[in-house]
Amino acid sequence: MTIPKEIHGQKYISLTTLRKNGEAVKTPVWFAEHDGKLYVKTRSDSGKYKRIRNNPQVGVAACTVGGKIIGSEFSATARVLPAEDWQEPQNALHRKYWLSRLPFWSKKNVFVEIAVAS
Repeated sequence: MTIPKEIHGQKYISLTTLRKNGEAVKTPVWFAEHDGKLYVKTRSDSGKYKRIRNNPQVGVAACTVGGKIIGSEFSATARVLPAEDWQEPQNALHRKYWLSRLPFWSKKNVFVEIAVAS
């Protein structure tokens, strides 16, 4: 797996998840890169988490903090990681965003692994 050059090194990605009725929901998120995959931290009670649990097919594209897409969108598959697999994504997120190190993050947080389709 490789991360598309349009996404590699960006600050934000737009994560497109699908509602049960098929409607796309785009959300700008922080992300980390590790071993050719993308990682996102989200709450286990968030809409994107629930949509990913329902349908792991997602889209990702580089975007601004406000969610404006600034590149091509890529098809990908997301999966919620078990807690024992959080250390590397957590470290990668901490290296990229110093604010992610602050202890105000929710105890309901989970990590989602995103593999971009080749």
